[in-house]
Amino acid sequence: MSQRRIRAVYMRGGTSRCLVFHEGDLPSPGPDRDCILLAALGSPDPYGRQLNGLGGGISSLSKACIIGPSGHPDADVDYTFAQVEVSKAVVDYTGNCGNCSSSVGPFAIDERLVPPRDGETTVRIHNTNTKKLIIARVPMADDEAAVEGDFELPGVPGRGARIALDFLEPGGAGTGQLLPSGRATDTVEGVAASLVDATNPVVFVRARDLGLSGTESPQAMDGDRELCARLERIRTRAAELMGIPGSAANPKVAVVAAPMPFAALDSTAYGAEQVDLLARVISMGNCHRAFALTSAMCLAVAARIPGTVVYECDASHAGDVRLGHPSGILPIAATVSARDGVPYAERVTVYRTARRLMEGFVRVP
Repeated sequence: MSQRRIRAVYMRGGTSRCLVFHEGDLPSPGPDRDCILLAALGSPDPYGRQLNGLGGGISSLSKACIIGPSGHPDADVDYTFAQVEVSKAVVDYTGNCGNCSSSVGPFAIDERLVPPRDGETTVRIHNTNTKKLIIARVPMADDEAAVEGDFELPGVPGRGARIALDFLEPGGAGTGQLLPSGRATDTVEGVAASLVDATNPVVFVRARDLGLSGTESPQAMDGDRELCARLERIRTRAAELMGIPGSAANPKVAVVAAPMPFAALDSTAYGAEQVDLLARVISMGNCHRAFALTSAMCLAVAARIPGTVVYECDASHAGDVRLGHPSGILPIAATVSARDGVPYAERVTVYRTARRLMEGFVRVP
């Protein structure tokens, strides 16, 4: 054969899409594995379309998951997340994807890596990127992960079966510390910034400090080259302060604002009373059309830490954090306590849907 066949499943997880592989079907971590992921998704593509692969030309549609049996005593499967750059030959493993995490449980069940159970199957997932545990509670339909349901996820058309994801002890996933600088707020490139690491590291800045309202569309933010360059400078400097320089994927940079009325991408209008704060997140150089889920979880944790710019913008400080983002509203539950006088993130709970779109083989040269 002129091309190699590799077993794979194409899935939607939350507001992302990913190619999902069995670990045993891929080479060990390294250049050979990366070449397969790049070829399968169609990177690098200087035209930004990933026309020669299965990627979608933006970061949320250029992802891969690698799943296999786990050696962790408290997990059923190991899960490695790979973020593939669109225009460059780069595969980044520095963080996890919360949306893609929602595809792991259904994949593990349908591929019989985990025995199915009536009603609901619990899948204990060890994410190798962050060395953290995720508990997925997946509704069932006969012996397969359910797809149909009444849960509506902003950014995804229609409704689906609700998957509950508990991210346990998410603090320090990328840096080893919930507040890598030891402070709730720093000054980065002349603006107040909160450097927080929960599920993935994120640098949060106030929208108003950048001349923004927090209701801007992703297209408007992407089209402002001066803004994009400034956010990248903030992100790069924050990465140095967090001790994780050199990655295009992490930390993410997000702008936050107090509640105000806004319209989602589908033209649905929301009132200020329906949200606790507004935010936009930049992922791999582009404004996310919804909100990267690990960044949303980090935001929910930051909203429970006094002194952060997120806490300052949050209108509630209690219950779920209702995040207003370009595609609607996302509620997130975060539990933060104190240990030895410093904030400690106990868990974050989110709800997603997932669907198996295609199964078979990808072909790579």
